[in-house]
Amino acid sequence: MKPKLSIYLSDNVAERLAQAAKRPGTNKSAIVDTALDRFLNPERDPTGDAALVRRLDRMSSQLDRVDRDLSIMAETVALFVRYYLTITPPLPSGDQDAARALGRERFEMFVVQVGKRIASGGRLVADVMQRVSITNPDLFARNLEEGAPLGPRPGGQDADSRAMDATGKAPGHSPAGREEVGNV
Repeated sequence: MKPKLSIYLSDNVAERLAQAAKRPGTNKSAIVDTALDRFLNPERDPTGDAALVRRLDRMSSQLDRVDRDLSIMAETVALFVRYYLTITPPLPSGDQDAARALGRERFEMFVVQVGKRIASGGRLVADVMQRVSITNPDLFARNLEEGAPLGPRPGGQDADSRAMDATGKAPGHSPAGREEVGNV
């Protein structure tokens, strides 16, 4: 025999309990017993709060990875823009129309490549991150949240001092205005 318990409920809870008990195959005692069991033993209920907490933890980890990837992408774009603006000389006005046409053509090629990459399910960022972690495992050893740089600075220089040499030009800047870049 089960122990009997007398309790007092608010009118709102009592009304909701009465409505729930009208469902076929249930009664007030069974509903209260199940509710108290879930409340007192959340680990025993895989569909209850414990499962929700596990799922929220997984989602939190996923969001942390997305935040990390987004920080890396933002930093990459910012460094590229700064580098590009540092090494690109201004064009004479007579060459600007041809340069714009070439820029539009290159942009269209870029959009096509992005479309192919997305359609194939490939992720360039993941590929680059994997290659970097294999070739230089200490690069991301510092914590991004602490405001530390993404990786060690060669020779102790910061990015601004590396972007220009003593002549005020970017390293590898040729007189023709073209950057000499190795394989990336």
